[in-house]
Amino acid sequence: MLNNNRFLEKITSRTKIYLAIIALLIIIICINKPVFIVPGIILFILIIIYSYWTNSKRNAELSRQIQNLTMTMDGTAKKSLINSPFPLIIIETTGNIIWKSSKFVYEFANIDINNYLIDILEEIKEDIEAQQDKKQKTITKKVQIGNKIYSVLGEYIRSKQNDKSEYITILYFLDITQIMKEKKKYEDSKTCVGILTVDNYEEIIQRIDVENRPQVIAEIEKVIYDWAASTGGIVVKNDRNTFVYVFEYKYLKEIKENKFDILDQIKEINVEAGIQLTLSIAISTDGDTNYDKYKTALESMDIVLGRGGDQAVIKENGKYTFFGGRTEEVEKRTKVKARTVAHALENLIKESENILIMGHSNGDIDSMGSSLGIYRLAKTLEKETNIVNNTYGMTLSKFIEELEKDDEYKDAIIGKNEALNKATNKTLLIVTDTHKQNYVEVPELLDKVGQIVVIDHHRRSTDYIENATLTFQEVYASSAAELVTEILQYTDVKVKLKPIEVEGLYGGIMVDTKNFTFKTGVRTFEAAAYLRKCGVDIIKVKKWFQSDLNSYNEIANIVKNAEMYDNSIAIAIYDKEDKDANLICAKAADELLTISDITASFVLGNVGDKVCISGRSIGDVNVQLILEKLGGGGHITLAGAQVEGMTLEEVKQELINRINEYFSEIAN
Repeated sequence: MLNNNRFLEKITSRTKIYLAIIALLIIIICINKPVFIVPGIILFILIIIYSYWTNSKRNAELSRQIQNLTMTMDGTAKKSLINSPFPLIIIETTGNIIWKSSKFVYEFANIDINNYLIDILEEIKEDIEAQQDKKQKTITKKVQIGNKIYSVLGEYIRSKQNDKSEYITILYFLDITQIMKEKKKYEDSKTCVGILTVDNYEEIIQRIDVENRPQVIAEIEKVIYDWAASTGGIVVKNDRNTFVYVFEYKYLKEIKENKFDILDQIKEINVEAGIQLTLSIAISTDGDTNYDKYKTALESMDIVLGRGGDQAVIKENGKYTFFGGRTEEVEKRTKVKARTVAHALENLIKESENILIMGHSNGDIDSMGSSLGIYRLAKTLEKETNIVNNTYGMTLSKFIEELEKDDEYKDAIIGKNEALNKATNKTLLIVTDTHKQNYVEVPELLDKVGQIVVIDHHRRSTDYIENATLTFQEVYASSAAELVTEILQYTDVKVKLKPIEVEGLYGGIMVDTKNFTFKTGVRTFEAAAYLRKCGVDIIKVKKWFQSDLNSYNEIANIVKNAEMYDNSIAIAIYDKEDKDANLICAKAADELLTISDITASFVLGNVGDKVCISGRSIGDVNVQLILEKLGGGGHITLAGAQVEGMTLEEVKQELINRINEYFSEIAN
């Protein structure tokens, strides 16, 4: 017969608590009803016997499980397991502790380890659900307990009892605190490489008096050197307006928190010419060597300048983080670049066997009009040329109908399959009105042609076409049509545009500037004047973009149901599924801006599998920064985005969250 101590050892502490509660209840019942004394004693004895039997069965099964884990171990190995120098515990996923080593007890003597164990077991349960097909599973977790960091290693095995699936888990706690400290010390000591460029250096130097130039240059350099010193870095002047900046990674967090305050410091420099100085910064942590990081920083600088400058970017772990860029782009005064690009493009066309011209998907008048201008240049140089176009919206349909009346364009415009058949390594592909790899009409063409030219006016995003031979991307320009018009004026060969081509280019400028209201500069009107000399029929162009009555009514309903956010931002929804929803939304967003007190407008539409967003502002709110957070892009006053996998209401809420983020960043 088992003695009492041994008998009690067979019963778990949890079961003992249950038995005590049952005994207390039976005593209470027997006091009130003495007749139940004998049945109560019999019942309690039966419960004790059952508990003893179930616990004996469970312990026997546990012994078999532990034996299975250690069956290949000899006596010395088993002894090493028990006397492990690492804290070790055997625990069920229910939280019941089966056994713990003396080292475990000592290590966590002054710590409430139960809360940490609960968190670890919750993660184990998630692993179990994700790996139901595995019989034996392992666990590796990093956990901070008290002031130490542990790597929790182990494995868990299924154990069945009372038809319930449980798992027995053996966990080792390895103290990796010192390792993590050394790792952090190593990471913090890594080198970051940056490039700083004064955006409008040449223009300022030309406009200030000769005797004042050294003072202005010295002040610029002082601000840059002082800022670099405050971040533990060094700066080396690489060119007249370019500096190489090197510092340790541990200072990067501080730079982020201060949001590159040097961008504001540089603007405070007083320049007599009345021009505000701006700075562009690109920092990279990506690369095995410092030279690799320098090259990555150079590539990142191209993105910054392509976005209009006056901002900073950090490339870390393959991702870009932008700071600044909230001010409107300033139109450049020199036309040297346009002339250089025109001559380079002309030479590339001459050297190629055939030319393919491609705009963005769901093309508009700007992408098509600029494509027609390039088409005429290539045909003037007597090259086989085609425009690749598969999709277009309703605003372009009237123009396409007019274009197809010209016999030349019946064969000039081709689809995807024919374009892929014509593409060779001697083909020149010219992309207009976009620079995004996934936004072009036929992305597959990018890998099939020999050379690529990009002509675009949007702020550069991170998924730009990297292997372009020539890029003419000017964010100050109103439209791609404006850039193409400039190119046509500076080519060596005289280009005679057809009326439909002139009208297409003028239409591209007119639509993207909202009838010469937004984003217009001196060169915008110069391009329009050139096209006017070429004989553009302005009334005919305006008729292409007139809305029909149904569309106008839809726009009116959208405006009517718009909601005000923060007293100055209008948000509206076009909930009908419509392939032309993006165009309706764009017009509605424009219309909302005509209402007083509205500084920005966002209209959401359903285009089937996606939700489109059109954003507009009068310049007080940077809609490009807001919609960029949703995967879109554009300009400060005009931007758009498309979101997949979310409903209209979900996208609306996400948009509001991004608007709040934007104002929070400005406030800080």
